[in-house]
Amino acid sequence: MQEYYKILGVSENAADTEIDAQYTKLKDKYLRERFYEGEIGNEAARNLTKLETAYAEIKRSRGEKVNDNGTAYNFSEVENLIKNNKINEAQNVLDDINDRNAEWHYLQSVIFYKKNWINESKKQLEIALNMEPHNQKYSDAYSKLKQKISYNESQFRSGNAQGTYADDRQMGGSGANDCLSFCATWCCMNMMCNMCCR
Repeated sequence: MQEYYKILGVSENAADTEIDAQYTKLKDKYLRERFYEGEIGNEAARNLTKLETAYAEIKRSRGEKVNDNGTAYNFSEVENLIKNNKINEAQNVLDDINDRNAEWHYLQSVIFYKKNWINESKKQLEIALNMEPHNQKYSDAYSKLKQKISYNESQFRSGNAQGTYADDRQMGGSGANDCLSFCATWCCMNMMCNMCCR
């Protein structure tokens, strides 16, 4: 349990109000930063996952509900937005839900999957399964995701991978190399034309 308090940056003797305030502060920070390019965005997404888990565990250990007003949320709006491929809108609705239960983490996993953030998607599914280990929907999704990851890894090792991984593109991988190659070729052609056409 001590590790969870460490993630929030508070002591185990901290008052509930201090824990809530620190959680809100860090959550806002990571929510902003996770859309940054490269490793900053990836790190913020990982930290957000850790933060949500830590906060939920601390509240559970203190016998409190994460959702203070006890509202039962209907996640169908998020599901409909995902089905209509309105991923950013689905994320916004999900971010506004304070009750981070297993279904919340499952839907966050689906959103991450749609964004090709496969590792983050897997982590969210693992949280959902830890909260509800006997949920068949989560188990099936987790099995399929692991199969996809294994298949992608085997294709990558064999050299048959199509395209690049989303992380490579996000962090300036081979897509950036193609762009640099094109620009360099264009600059050379331009210089040659200028030299012979004067």
